[in-house]
Amino acid sequence: MKMEGIRMSNSEEGPGLVELANALDEQGMIGYTRAFVDDFRNGLNHISFDRFEWMEMLAKKKWSGVLCLGMGGSAAGGDFLSALASFQGSKPVHVQRDYALPSWWDSTWLILATSHSGNTEETLEASETALKAGATVVAISTGGILAGLPEMYPNCHLIASVGGQPPRSAFGHIFSRQLGLLRHLGVLPMPETGADDAMLERLQAAMDGFDLLKDPEGDIAQLAMCMVDRPIALLGPTEVTPVLNRFKNQLNENAARFARVGVVPEMNHNESVAWGGIGEDRDASGIEHVLLLLTWKGMHERVQRRMDWMIAHAATDYAWKIEGEGATLLESMLHLCILTDWISLALSFLHGKDPASIGPISALKAHLDSVN
Repeated sequence: MKMEGIRMSNSEEGPGLVELANALDEQGMIGYTRAFVDDFRNGLNHISFDRFEWMEMLAKKKWSGVLCLGMGGSAAGGDFLSALASFQGSKPVHVQRDYALPSWWDSTWLILATSHSGNTEETLEASETALKAGATVVAISTGGILAGLPEMYPNCHLIASVGGQPPRSAFGHIFSRQLGLLRHLGVLPMPETGADDAMLERLQAAMDGFDLLKDPEGDIAQLAMCMVDRPIALLGPTEVTPVLNRFKNQLNENAARFARVGVVPEMNHNESVAWGGIGEDRDASGIEHVLLLLTWKGMHERVQRRMDWMIAHAATDYAWKIEGEGATLLESMLHLCILTDWISLALSFLHGKDPASIGPISALKAHLDSVN
């Protein structure tokens, strides 16, 4: 892990993370995190024309683009697909997190509907609206109502995913299937022979190196300790926005913590004033923040210079630049996902929280079910 910054905190010795994890991780989130690379490999291998013959028909059609429907952890993969498509795709990929379809949508846009449970109400309503309007829909789900739609609509096709765990921990299962689909449809390029295997070997090495329980006093643990009592801000380049948002959501759910997200260069045209660094104008809370800048080696040169300037002029003493390692944008983003997942787990344990516990989300769903 390449981590550069102003200085590390001279934190007092904190609680034992191994003991905290053993006591708090009641639903096995550490195990799900460790399985990410294997999940991703299995998901990529699951997608083939031999297994899903209908993909050949879809690959021959001239789509305007792909509209991804989903919520929460089931929607995260769509953001990654959109970023990859903007970087090297042949068609646009748009993500819709809502009950409704965009007003501009028509049946020339392929719909990729993802719901880990198969019962996400926003995704179901938007999917059925689209199917009734003549859409072609590919559903990715472990079951539920969404998985049953292909029995009702001939233009709906199912790619089954793997269940038994929270959606946010199933990112490897979900995103690999989404990625494999768009590669086979020609929306994203196929990698060279052996490239995926080499990437996954490097990612597994990163997973082993970041493992919190193997190094409970290492950089990740120290960084999480700095984050316990401080506001959190996450910055990165435009193409890494999916990682920033996923990291924020992991902190929200796993650790019950807020985090603000800023995207460079856009935030340099507004938010930079609040951060200060030159003169007296700044938000007073800026000095209290932990500021994490997520980077990768393929960033635009000017974006790199902007981020270097921000590190040098940060009002806070707790600012780090963390580089996602990899030969491609995809690998760099996945590398950062592995790292940030471990950070969110470490922070959850330091706060005394079971990372799988999502009481307010469950309570809201129960309330909505009761008023239907």
